[in-house]
Amino acid sequence: MNTTIETVYQPEQSTDNQRPLFLAPVSAGFPSPADDYIENRLDLNKHLIQHPAATFFVRVKGDSMIEAGIHSGDILIVDRALEATDKKVVIAIIDGELTVKRIRIVEGKIFLLPENRDYSPTEITSAMSFEIWGVVTNVIHTL
Repeated sequence: MNTTIETVYQPEQSTDNQRPLFLAPVSAGFPSPADDYIENRLDLNKHLIQHPAATFFVRVKGDSMIEAGIHSGDILIVDRALEATDKKVVIAIIDGELTVKRIRIVEGKIFLLPENRDYSPTEITSAMSFEIWGVVTNVIHTL
């Protein structure tokens, strides 16, 4: 299945939900008392969102971007204020459908590349209705 956008969300900026930030290295071995290492508070809105008025969350559906670390059900943070330059992962609208792909601009031609060998690149032609909707800045998924 090609990777499409299942849902679009606008971030809630009015909340202040700061969490503890531990700056000490985290051991994968024997646990240590983490409270001794709290350095600051971290607000994920401030950390992950550069342009609040231009940022949206989208939930993806499909497997065409799995080699980029984007899986079906993931939430992407999308910044519409950023320029969609060569090799960025973008949300694009092709003939009315939102999709997530890596943009390649080669000799004036635009291609949208999947990150899954089972899919082929799409060359954007003048016959297509095409628009870049935003640049993906972060991926949120559970382990």
